[in-house]
Amino acid sequence: MMLSTVASSQPATRTSRHRAAVWRWGAVLCAVVLCRTGWPQEPLPAPDGAAVAAPGEPILVRPPGSEAALPAVGEPPPMYIADPLNADGFAGIPVGAAADMLPNWPRWFAGASGLVMTRTLPAGTATMQPSGGVQLSTSNAAATWPGGIDLHVGRWFGPRQQHAVEFIYWGVYGIGSAATATASPSSSIVAIPQAPGVVVGATPASAWLNNSATQQIGRSDLVNDVEINWLYSLWERPEFLSQDPAAPSRRINLMWLAGFRFFELQDVLTQTSFPGGSGAPGTLDLGVATNNNLYGAQVGAKFDWRFLPQVRFSTVPKFLIAGNSITNTTTLATGSGTEATFAGAPVNAHSTLGVFSWLGSVDTGVAWDVTERWTLSMGYRVVGVGNIAQADSQWPAVISSPASITGIDAGSSTVIHGGFAGFEGRY
Repeated sequence: MMLSTVASSQPATRTSRHRAAVWRWGAVLCAVVLCRTGWPQEPLPAPDGAAVAAPGEPILVRPPGSEAALPAVGEPPPMYIADPLNADGFAGIPVGAAADMLPNWPRWFAGASGLVMTRTLPAGTATMQPSGGVQLSTSNAAATWPGGIDLHVGRWFGPRQQHAVEFIYWGVYGIGSAATATASPSSSIVAIPQAPGVVVGATPASAWLNNSATQQIGRSDLVNDVEINWLYSLWERPEFLSQDPAAPSRRINLMWLAGFRFFELQDVLTQTSFPGGSGAPGTLDLGVATNNNLYGAQVGAKFDWRFLPQVRFSTVPKFLIAGNSITNTTTLATGSGTEATFAGAPVNAHSTLGVFSWLGSVDTGVAWDVTERWTLSMGYRVVGVGNIAQADSQWPAVISSPASITGIDAGSSTVIHGGFAGFEGRY
């Protein structure tokens, strides 16, 4: 009996174990299928006229043209990429090119100054024979200190504003004076040059030149300067002060410049003979006008030293090697405009000459940066010009033929110098 019961229970135990194993393997299989296919999702919306239904629900048909709203499609989650340096800004932009590191200064600049200048003169040439202990020469027509003007305008370029182009003009006009000599009642003035064979109308020129009661020698010179320069600043612009106490303004700044320069120096000497007798009415004028036109490439620099918080010492040296187109014109005519002639040809000779000349200039001054947009300045300018022609050296010794008043004698030099004061604005 006992054996019968045990024998009948063993098959039942084996069956239970078999069912348990089947359930375990079924659960594993379901898990694998779900991992490969994912959880059930809502069906995609169907096109117009197609069936739309969820699993286990009856199929609904949406007629074409229906305005029923489709189920909203969710947006993908936002992506976030952490800054690998854990710092502000995008690490791929170099620090030197960051927008907040670039200067935000005004690009245009312009200024105006007043000038008071004079020039040195060569040794004079006599314009009369000695009379009563007096003898005039071209040096008696001394240089004075007339006024002039200096203008400039320019613009900075580039993201760091290190390159600029500027235009400069300055000029001084009417440098010169006049000197007069008067003969005693018992004598007369004999002019230099003499003009044998020259007549003025029907009267020999000697009636003026050999028998003058008074002689006057006058000078009227002018200077014109035109420049177009390219500027390159090695560091920041000296006009702008740093507002950062940790990085104060640089005390020394340097700029290079290169460009084109045109420089004109004109001499005009006029001798006027006033007749002493009744045989020569009016006056006779001998004029010698010499013009130097220098043009070529120049180089230079601009040095600034800030010795006070808002005050700079500034110097601008420049050097020019130039071609020089020289002209000289000699004329003899009465005050009313009647030309003197020899053998029917007018005493009016125009000569030209081309040479190489040089020019060096230095502007030295003090600049007060009142604000970032306005600067006041004053200083002194010195310009030296070499291998030029001057009217004093062209003064004729005698006028006897056209050849006697043609030709140009070059090789002299002069220095134009004087003070300036003005302002500059930036915008």
